[in-house]
Amino acid sequence: MPDLSAPTSSIDSVQKMLNDQGYVCDRALGTIVFLSLKLGRPLFLEGEAGVGKTEIAKALAAALGRRLIRLQCYEGLDASSAVYEWNFPAQMVAIRAAEAAGGLDRKALQADLFSDDFLIKRPLLEAMQPDENGAPVLLIDELDRTDEPFEAFLLEALSDFQVTIPELGTIKAPETPIVILTSNRTREVHDALKRRCLYHWVDYPNFDREMEILTARAPEAGAALSREVVAFVQRLRTEDLFKKPGVAETIDWAKCLLALDALTLSPEVIADTLGAVLKYQDDIQKLQGSEAKRILDEAKASLEASLEPT
Repeated sequence: MPDLSAPTSSIDSVQKMLNDQGYVCDRALGTIVFLSLKLGRPLFLEGEAGVGKTEIAKALAAALGRRLIRLQCYEGLDASSAVYEWNFPAQMVAIRAAEAAGGLDRKALQADLFSDDFLIKRPLLEAMQPDENGAPVLLIDELDRTDEPFEAFLLEALSDFQVTIPELGTIKAPETPIVILTSNRTREVHDALKRRCLYHWVDYPNFDREMEILTARAPEAGAALSREVVAFVQRLRTEDLFKKPGVAETIDWAKCLLALDALTLSPEVIADTLGAVLKYQDDIQKLQGSEAKRILDEAKASLEASLEPT
């Protein structure tokens, strides 16, 4: 179980710790992160792409001074790619060198070839290595991209945090890593794996929360521009789009607007920078012509309404 210090001793301190890293954390997320650290349980985060799931792991590693080890999942990922493999080219060079030197001792050579010197550690094995700074943060990113056999392997690995390498024996983590798994929910992850974890759905933030995030991540943006950007993106998420923009796109868009010295949103500015906030041509096409102006007018109207005294 990870050693808890003052920054993670309470829910409030976890929120402050993440906020200090520029990650605006609400009470619900702060609670589940605190419990994950307190109980030494993996944390499973689901949500749409771009809502900040991966950033939680990065912020947590930076705040705790731990190494971040990332296993980026993809279709066809198997145990050997995630755990270890032998450096075959280097082994062949060593064999040729031993043969050229003569007096070949096959047993000694075999022991040398399958030693730590020729072992390529992949993320899961890396996360099981001792570290003077404490157990690392292991990010298993976009788990939904893998298939069921890898899930079954991962279920076992997360249970014991040990792996067996036939030539070396069993390697067990001296301290349980801080594990964060993410999924964009392109498919359902098996219940057995979810039961090993604490679960949290990371949703799109409301207006006030997104303003906090944008202020933390793009503080150079003026308040007026930030409010227009957030209001426009919030309204955009209500449209029938193939891929709704996430918080990451909000931040990117604001930075693009700053680079163009834009002080306010206009249909022309929106048309020029849509590629920063929308990533599919069909979605961009929908906002051509009067559509962008309509959404902008609605966003500005909602801002004006929110400022009116009640």
